[in-house]
Amino acid sequence: MIRRVASSDALRVRFWGIRGSTCASGPQFVEFGSHTPCIEVRCGERLFILDAGTGLSAFGSELGASAPDKIDILLSHLHLDHISGLPFFKPALLAKERVIRTYCGNLDGESAMEPLNRIFAPPLFPVRLGQLPARFEHHGFKAGEPLILDDGARIETHLLNHPGGATGFRISHRGRSVCYISDVEHSDAWPDPGLKHFVRDADLMIFDGMFSDAEYSYCRGWGHSTWQKGVELAQSAGVKALAIFHLYPGHDDGFLKAAEAEMQVVMPTAFMARERQSFIFEPVEDNLDMNCSEPALAQAGGG
Repeated sequence: MIRRVASSDALRVRFWGIRGSTCASGPQFVEFGSHTPCIEVRCGERLFILDAGTGLSAFGSELGASAPDKIDILLSHLHLDHISGLPFFKPALLAKERVIRTYCGNLDGESAMEPLNRIFAPPLFPVRLGQLPARFEHHGFKAGEPLILDDGARIETHLLNHPGGATGFRISHRGRSVCYISDVEHSDAWPDPGLKHFVRDADLMIFDGMFSDAEYSYCRGWGHSTWQKGVELAQSAGVKALAIFHLYPGHDDGFLKAAEAEMQVVMPTAFMARERQSFIFEPVEDNLDMNCSEPALAQAGGG
């Protein structure tokens, strides 16, 4: 992969948490990382955050006071590994005028406010989100409908097969696109036609590959998939690069490197996501050939 400096209007993606269910800890988990789901996506200067797992704390520490006054967090669903970073997000502690908006699509149109207020409250947690200096706003929508934000930004969504439901997101900017397909279990007939259409021709698909094929037979119905099914979906839909995500906390660096090598024999542009790994997708101008030979995926460093 090539390294380059992003233009001011590029689509940029950075991983801050890549584990599923719970954090991983120990010297054998250094290369890929330990935090639960959180991804930074920037469309030019516009910031979106995908999920609010423990990786949100690390991202918030880097943002600090430089965070924008309005922050949008797109929640795939409300399982603990995807929301546990919210009270530890540093920008929420630094400015009373800051607004942090959550968007949740798997509650039949209801927002995340009531469930989050139940979790982040005594006796389960000592501080309510509403007691933090920043103001939280919670918005509900129905997965499968486009999400239109107050500044006109449009994000496509898709309902995923997961206990209680989950939402997939497609963020597009200047001819580039990234799809976030976390917490999904593949169907018996695969690839699923609707999901295949949703991710078609994406520059990057981030996909839940929590289990190996051997492990999946014992975990059927848990709402997760395998890297093999991710590759099948990506290749059938013309996805240019695939990041396997929501990594099982018991899979150490050695296991993941071996699985990555096996996967890249089948799909060279597929990889296991690593914390702080970042990628740049330069704008596609109208007068350029979109099928040019320049790689669509450019690694910006980190990881």
